[in-house]
Amino acid sequence: MNFYELKPESISLTTIEEVLDIKLKLSSQAREKIISNRNYLESVIAKQNSTIYGINTGFGSLCNTVIPNDKLAQLQHNLVISHACGVGEEVPKEIVKTMLFLKIQNMVFGFSGVSIELVEFLIELYNNDVLPIIYDTGSLGASGDLAPLAHLSLPILGLGEVFFNKTKMPSAQALETLGLKPLALKAKEGLALLNGTQFMSAYACNILLRAKHAFKWANTTAAISLDAFDGLKDAFFSAAHQVRKQSHQLVVANQILKNLEGSEILNRKKLHVQDPYSFRCVPQVHGASFNFIEFVTEIIENEISSVTDNPIVFEEEDRIISAGNFHGQPLAIALDSLAIALAELGSISERRIYKLISGTRGLPAFLTPNPGINSGFMIAQYATAALVSKNKQLCTPASVDSIDSSNGQEDHVSMGANTATKCFQIMNNLEDILGTELMAGFQALEFRKPFKSSSKIEALRDSFRKEIPFIEDDVLMYVEMQKSKSFLLQNTPLI
Repeated sequence: MNFYELKPESISLTTIEEVLDIKLKLSSQAREKIISNRNYLESVIAKQNSTIYGINTGFGSLCNTVIPNDKLAQLQHNLVISHACGVGEEVPKEIVKTMLFLKIQNMVFGFSGVSIELVEFLIELYNNDVLPIIYDTGSLGASGDLAPLAHLSLPILGLGEVFFNKTKMPSAQALETLGLKPLALKAKEGLALLNGTQFMSAYACNILLRAKHAFKWANTTAAISLDAFDGLKDAFFSAAHQVRKQSHQLVVANQILKNLEGSEILNRKKLHVQDPYSFRCVPQVHGASFNFIEFVTEIIENEISSVTDNPIVFEEEDRIISAGNFHGQPLAIALDSLAIALAELGSISERRIYKLISGTRGLPAFLTPNPGINSGFMIAQYATAALVSKNKQLCTPASVDSIDSSNGQEDHVSMGANTATKCFQIMNNLEDILGTELMAGFQALEFRKPFKSSSKIEALRDSFRKEIPFIEDDVLMYVEMQKSKSFLLQNTPLI
């Protein structure tokens, strides 16, 4: 059996991609660090002369309320159940599992003051795919993702609901099946569970992994559409992009030409001298979006390799510091930027669809052999236009918003959770748009026969046609559009 060994070291998006399908185990280094950190915290508590936020005080604006030692466990229990106030839609299971992994990894760094028993319990949940039911609304992205992380933590207490063995059930039932008993949280542990950016970070990881795939597909669909539209190759020559000094622009241009290498359609004589911007400016637009995908990747990889709870227990310095590493501003601004970058990939894709169905450049209106009796791709373009419009609305930045909370103690919040969930919606919409462009591009290419596109594109079309046919007469278009999107998600784009 394959295991991923948890260590107190930096991780990457690649780690997230790999670890979701395998089980976890603690390295000896991580185990020693967690135990040592907890022992130090307990020694501080035992001195009984220290007031430490969230350990022997209330929370938020109740930070000056001192809690007696015999009530510390109850304090942590109450924290979790009172903060489980999530509303909205259920968080997708793959994001819940990522949250669970990121919360464990945060504790593995050995600055959270939690017990080894708590970490091992979380690992048991992860390894057995016991996924807490979490709701997507309720976090302000400031004092950590409090509400969603409270829902993540409920199964530890035997409370709330989980998805287990393909069934939604009470947490207590799942624990009983596995022979696990609920834990009684110790001092600081409830706060360690709830403080942190794991909700928005998990969404960000999911979005970025899909964005990298979608970006390659956007270049693929653009190359197909360019050939289908009888486009020109001049705008993709390296010299034009080398003089602008935008490196990702050059990468896109080279990729488009590589994907179209040997195309009879591309290399034949053209009567037109320029293409519309949605074709001619693909390197500039796609390249700009890729800039931000890479930029946000760096921010997110830094975040998931960080300690983001509070207070932070520094045993070597003999200090426990109450700070603000749970504040989601770095992620909020990054995800707002990423949302715009992804929306633009969808926007220019929809414009290419519009041109393909417009009845120009020798293509029939709406890409149907018999327009009039058939509507072809007419409303497929409407659907993508609606998605583009929705994405524009979702691009309104959430990170510039703030609402005073906790009686003014938490007086500036990031709204990073909202940036994460709306960016997630944009990502979903982008995949729908690209799936439709793929379908429209291959439909249009049929009208270029007997001329052929590149060998790469022709081979991809052959694979595509095994699942999605040429649309001769009107069919249930949504079915074919869904199949085209599935093809895009399940297959490797041209590189």
